[in-house]
Amino acid sequence: MVLVELGGRAKSEHVANVSGTVVKDVICRNVHRSARIMTDSFRFYTGLDKEFASHQTVNHVTEYVRGDIYTNTAEGYFATLKRGLNGIYLHVSEEHLHRYLSGFDFRYNARHVTGGERTRLALSQTVGKRLMYADSR
Repeated sequence: MVLVELGGRAKSEHVANVSGTVVKDVICRNVHRSARIMTDSFRFYTGLDKEFASHQTVNHVTEYVRGDIYTNTAEGYFATLKRGLNGIYLHVSEEHLHRYLSGFDFRYNARHVTGGERTRLALSQTVGKRLMYADSR
């Protein structure tokens, strides 16, 4: 599941068992109540208008955009994620999926900076962390 701020950041989360309760919990934990939510018309999103400033939907059976209501930003994120997982990584285990998602979030969120700035940003996030090689015996 991915939450994308229009023109801003993305946050993805592995959701093993998708249900309306789980989807709403992820949204409520990560989105400010004053937000305007835009989703497709999937039934799991029903009731978000009671939790947030507004909730508009598009029905992908008949439309992809209605005025300024669309889900193309999130769909673009997923397109990049799927190309990356299928084209770069030949196998992604569920155990480590959160790490791959975190990497794609980082690249998406740093999309407006240069390669050098992105490298510095990535390295700055390693301060105080050790990469340990686990003994396989």
